[in-house]
Amino acid sequence: MIESLIAPYERQLVAIRRDLHAHPELQFVEHRTAAIVAEHLGQLGFEVTTGIAETGVIGTLRNGSDERAIAIRADMDALPFEETTGLPHASLTRGVMHACGHDGHTTMLLGLACYLSEHRNFEGTVHLIFQPAEEDISGALRMIEEGLFERFPVDAVFGMHNLPGYPVGQILVRPGAITAAVDIVSARIIGVAGHGALPHLAADPIIAASSAVMALQTAVSRNLDPLETAVVTVGAINGGVLATAIPEEVSLKIGVRTTSEATRTLMERRIPEIIQQQAASFGCRAEVVYGEGYRYPVGVNDPRAADGVRSIALAMGQDPRAVDLPGPFMFSEDFAYMLQQVPGCYFCIGAGEGKFLHDPGYDFNDALIVPGSAFWARVVETFLPPQ
Repeated sequence: MIESLIAPYERQLVAIRRDLHAHPELQFVEHRTAAIVAEHLGQLGFEVTTGIAETGVIGTLRNGSDERAIAIRADMDALPFEETTGLPHASLTRGVMHACGHDGHTTMLLGLACYLSEHRNFEGTVHLIFQPAEEDISGALRMIEEGLFERFPVDAVFGMHNLPGYPVGQILVRPGAITAAVDIVSARIIGVAGHGALPHLAADPIIAASSAVMALQTAVSRNLDPLETAVVTVGAINGGVLATAIPEEVSLKIGVRTTSEATRTLMERRIPEIIQQQAASFGCRAEVVYGEGYRYPVGVNDPRAADGVRSIALAMGQDPRAVDLPGPFMFSEDFAYMLQQVPGCYFCIGAGEGKFLHDPGYDFNDALIVPGSAFWARVVETFLPPQ
């Protein structure tokens, strides 16, 4: 089995993963991580390209004369969280930690590099993409804008994310929509400030905002086809400083996740309408900015690439009822930008029991390193079979 060929590297890979975890870096400043990746790829005989999107690294390995090429991507950045694990390899950087497992994703791709350096059971070209800034800013988009696929043309691109709560190595995949689009909405509800004892002389934006928060859910429950999917989350509401005073304004921050362009368009129309109309009904007015900051698109898997990943999992003996996702994940991923450029597949791999992603108590499960690296090896050998 491929796992037995990767197992000799396990101790080294675990050490790398824990070192990366102890030294997390935020978006576009993953300089130390990138240097470690580049050094290991060079030692393994890969052609190494650095500096794409500031800290991005590409490792290229060719075998034979076949012109086919695939790319496999891992993300490298951490999150601005204070770690609470108390582990020996916990973050040494205050307020920054690997709470999403990107340290593990990077390590699994280095595990694949170790395997390919010795076992070239493929024909064609493999590009390993180590991407900065997956969280919120989109290093994927910046890499594309800086010529990623012009410089490294491929026939398919693949991305994988660990997922706690599922057995180690369990693959979850589907064709079509696999991750949701995300849009950020900012709203200011502006009223008339006043004394808390004389509310009739004011226009209370807190009441208007509270009503808008509840009414926003009707954009999904009453405006959207029940067979479609969307999630509207009001993640922040801020206004006022005193218990005895009515403030002049309240601000809302809203995340909107959708899985089709039609639904995305509907939400973009209805959410501002609801906020503005709710505000007006209380004598207030609303200013709404839709699409503030980053806007990740829907991630759409190519059916052939997704079927190839599914077939690998089934050949390993995995139950199709566990492999086949009934619907897309509602989290968003900037890998979606890569899928807009090149056919490919994004999927999740079970990481066992433990804290969930984006939890300050989360730590990547090192037991996944060998199975994850081995699955990547199977992807390479399936999509670039030797002639």
